[in-house]
Amino acid sequence: MDTTDEKSQRVRAFMEALPHCRALGLEMTEIGGGQAVMRMPYNPALVGDPATGVVAGGAVSALMDSCGGAAVMCHPKAVASTATLDLRIDYMRAATPGQAITTRAVCHHITRSVAFVRAEAFDDDASTPVAVANGAFTVEMQS
Repeated sequence: MDTTDEKSQRVRAFMEALPHCRALGLEMTEIGGGQAVMRMPYNPALVGDPATGVVAGGAVSALMDSCGGAAVMCHPKAVASTATLDLRIDYMRAATPGQAITTRAVCHHITRSVAFVRAEAFDDDASTPVAVANGAFTVEMQS
């Protein structure tokens, strides 16, 4: 059985190897115990509206989904496999152009087959979220 550190390292390596995570430049900054933090540096290629320089909502969505999955995968009761069942994202405001977006996700409840996650995305102003999310993910329990 993996220790918490081994599981976290395995989840980090898995997330960093995913093509969409690499394409978006996602960086895992914290992982462990059912919590994950991922950062997406500002990239002009991800801008949805060239007139404003605001990052596209789809990139924020992918960041939040990936971070939520990582939180599930590193939960002490889950094994390293999950899939998104449902993810509701409420966009609160546009991210500030030129700033990285960070997401913190917490797997706050887990059953035999479903994990529940809350996530928040923010730029340099962590007091006012860019978006908040609630999700349900598949999960396999450790035997």
